[in-house]
Amino acid sequence: MGKVACVFPGQGAQTVGMGKDLYEHLPESREMFAKINDTLGFDLTSIMFEGPEDKLRLTYHTQPALLAVSAILFRALADKGLKPDYVAGHSLGEYSALVAADALSFEDGLKTVFERGRLMDRAVPAGQGAMAAVLGAEREALQELCARISEETGLVELANVNCPGQIVVSGSAAGVQAVVENGKAAGAKRVIPLEVSGPFHSSLMQPAADGLREVLTSVNVQAPSVPLIANVTAQPVQAAEEIRQLLVKQVVAPVLWEDSVRVLLDKGVDTFIEVGTGTVLAGLIKKIDRQANIVSVHSYEALQACLEEGAYA
Repeated sequence: MGKVACVFPGQGAQTVGMGKDLYEHLPESREMFAKINDTLGFDLTSIMFEGPEDKLRLTYHTQPALLAVSAILFRALADKGLKPDYVAGHSLGEYSALVAADALSFEDGLKTVFERGRLMDRAVPAGQGAMAAVLGAEREALQELCARISEETGLVELANVNCPGQIVVSGSAAGVQAVVENGKAAGAKRVIPLEVSGPFHSSLMQPAADGLREVLTSVNVQAPSVPLIANVTAQPVQAAEEIRQLLVKQVVAPVLWEDSVRVLLDKGVDTFIEVGTGTVLAGLIKKIDRQANIVSVHSYEALQACLEEGAYA
């Protein structure tokens, strides 16, 4: 039998109503929901359940909300016997993976990503940074285009290497706009500007990385119970201090998601369980390997279906 990896979504997967069905139908989850507000000191669950959307979309609300739903869903799976061989998360999802692997407590995970969100929100003044999704370009050609634009116009870098034909770039507003205008030179079929609050995973986020380094000095990071495939290196990591360093670097470095999935496949993973809001990662993994068995556990209904089918047994 092949191995199982649990993967956890990042920012962009949030939606008003997230987690409400779990609270209503999964009594054992209510203690964790209560911890969310107690830990953060404000009523995040109301924002998750009822919105408004613009308030949920604030990155310092989005990040703990996504982590909370992922952690609650994973706990429900683990209580029924799920023991993944590996964990990985996309950007913010890396923290959910660390909570699942007992490297971070649920409470420390919530507090850390709330502070991470605040730091990221303040790092670059509004309007000075941007991001765009580049469809159809090869990684090397896009990297060369970004290097040329960074020299001539304004900083722009690869931010998320998601799957074949989908790469996100990030940087200065002028640099990203130049990619939008000149993407075809790198073989892009389309370049789509993204509605984001900052140039995430670019070197412009260095102030946030510096702040996060300070935050993490007081966070108890343990060696994970199963290997984590890190965003920055796309390699397994189990040493607590290395995890701490990679979480800081992750703020300014690209998320190597395609590479991470390929490493998991090479290590014998044939079942991916996406744990958390949305189905974004399932779509990306299918584009990397059409043969992979992928289960998205994003709601109470999907959780029950996964448990009934024994998708990971």
